[in-house]
Amino acid sequence: MTIPWQRTAEGANLLSPDGHLGVTIFEEITSLASQTGAINLGQGFPDQDGPQLIKDKVIEAIRDGANQYAPGKGIVSLREAIARHQQRFYGLSLDPEREVLVTTGATEAIAASIMAFAGPGDEVLSFEPFYDSYGAIIALSGAQHITVPLEAPHFQPDLEQLENAFSERTRIVVLNNPHNPSGAVFGREVLERIVELAERHDALIVSDEVYEHLTFGVPHLPIAAMPGAFERTISISSAGKTFSFTGWKIGWASGPADLIAAIRTVKQFLTYSSGTPFQAAVAWGLDQGDDFYAEIATDLARKRDVLTAGLTAAGLSVYLPQGSYFINADVAPLGVQDAAELARKLPELIGVAAIPVSVFCHPAGARRHRSLLRFAFCKRVEVLREAAERLATLGERL
Repeated sequence: MTIPWQRTAEGANLLSPDGHLGVTIFEEITSLASQTGAINLGQGFPDQDGPQLIKDKVIEAIRDGANQYAPGKGIVSLREAIARHQQRFYGLSLDPEREVLVTTGATEAIAASIMAFAGPGDEVLSFEPFYDSYGAIIALSGAQHITVPLEAPHFQPDLEQLENAFSERTRIVVLNNPHNPSGAVFGREVLERIVELAERHDALIVSDEVYEHLTFGVPHLPIAAMPGAFERTISISSAGKTFSFTGWKIGWASGPADLIAAIRTVKQFLTYSSGTPFQAAVAWGLDQGDDFYAEIATDLARKRDVLTAGLTAAGLSVYLPQGSYFINADVAPLGVQDAAELARKLPELIGVAAIPVSVFCHPAGARRHRSLLRFAFCKRVEVLREAAERLATLGERL
């Protein structure tokens, strides 16, 4: 493939063997859910807004005239709040003027980071299953996408396979921790090995940490805080997942000044800037107390457990996540091997929609995860209880 849009589509598994462009599985499943009135546990967005006080800050900012372009690197108050956040939670000292960049969501930060440093002849390594945006942007950059498999039940990489995936062409390692779609939280040993291998091969680390505050019983360990990591690490997060405002698209990247300058060079020709009044509100939100952050995770863990009960009652093998919005379940115990086929039937069959994990993989990985479904539990408890009741009937309906 030589045309950029075709490379992008192929990298995101949207291009058929004969070159025809398909729709994303999210669009397909959402459409089926809409047609059938099914509860949509496919896409990872909350079905209720985040804190009212943060919304009030947006309204206040609009009334105060924060309605024009923000500075390209983000408003000062947000960059300073991000720096305080990184110091407070992880002990990372950042210069908000040179080492923090506000982006249009984490997705833009990831895209600008990969396009800034990878190109034809390079390899970009990620873990598989992978968030589909990674595959799309890596392909668009012209680099080759190399993957390291994550296997159930724990979805932790085999360290020997990880080492073997590196080469002299490895330019970037894309780390998603906590991980989507598996819900895994990578252990310290894994993170330290990634740093060791990145140093050995002079590779950069792009660390997507949008679920950093959504972990259950385990701490989030940012890889930038590991010995020897900061100088080669770009840490990425956003307000969307933490505060349940995914539509605001306020994200950020932080790291060494030279890396952030390079990313900003690309980012400024993508969107330049965005969401001026939202940036002011997020700045206020980031400074909230520890109890605020703890309650976010506690509330989400309760929701996870409600859905887990329904999946277990349905007879599925459930892989309890340590973080993120998502839970994976194996439909093989029900005699079903093709989760993608089942996902297309579920909305009409029981009134619940989910996403097959195979769509987050290259062909070999898709075969390994052929019987897994991903469910999002970032919904209201009453919605999850209804979904659990419907899921409990799956075995008999099949």
